Formats: sequence, C-alpha cells, structure tokens
Amino acid sequence: MNRHRPATTRRPPTRTDARAPGARPRPRAPRPRPTPHELFAERLLSVLCGLRPVHHLIGHAVGEAYERAVTLAPVAAYRTAHPVLRGCRGVPLRRGVVEACASVEIGPRVHALAFRLEQGEDHRWRCTALELAAAHGPHRP
Repeated sequence: MNRHRPATTRRPPTRTDARAPGARPRPRAPRPRPTPHELFAERLLSVLCGLRPVHHLIGHAVGEAYERAVTLAPVAAYRTAHPVLRGCRGVPLRRGVVEACASVEIGPRVHALAFRLEQGEDHRWRCTALELAAAHGPHRP
C-alpha cells in the first residue's frame, strides 16, 4: 500500500469506470427491433450465398418470388464470396405492402436486391416479388 496517499482518494487498480462504488449502472438504450424487410433480406442473403437451402424461404416467399429464388440460388454470384448486407430500406406503399431494396457488398462490388413484402390476413409478411440487380464497382479479374 502506498503510504504517501490516503487510501480513500485512490480507486482500486482494476476499476476502469468513474462511477462511485454502489452507484446504479445507467440503463442501456433498447436495441431497435429489425423490420420485416430487414429480416427477409438477411434470410434471402443466407439462401443466395449457400448458407441455407432454398426451402428456408418456404412460408416467407410465395408464387413467382419463390420460383425466382429457386432459379437464382444455385447460380447467384453470392456463392463465391462472403457477402455483407450493407443496408436495407423499405418504403410502405399502403397498409400491409412494403417495397424494399438492400445493398449487398461482395468484395469491392455492390449488388442490389429488390423485393416486395405483403402482409397476409394471418399478419405474416411474405415476399411476392424479387429482383437482383447487376453489380456496380470495379470488376474483379
């Protein structure tokens, strides 16, 4: 113990915060809940990059959107690298209908996903339209 300083003016060496002993911690800000279009974009990306099988979209994509996912999944460029979902934005068209776009980064290139989600009578969101856009950015040799 250091005899030159009183023990009451010194914090323990393992303490890194400035709170007084016994003080209550500050409440953390709640995390925002992901939107239905963000959840679907992550689910779709996991299928397109091969982490999940296509039937992972059953119940989340219907009709032509599911058929489009079935044809795109085996040939999508996402399977060659580790894609990163950079952002997802949805625009409500009317109650229960959202059109969304997501940007996906694969190395130096950025791809775009566009899809439409519709909320059914059971309050579940399902994809009814799906498009993949061409990549932008420098071409990889």
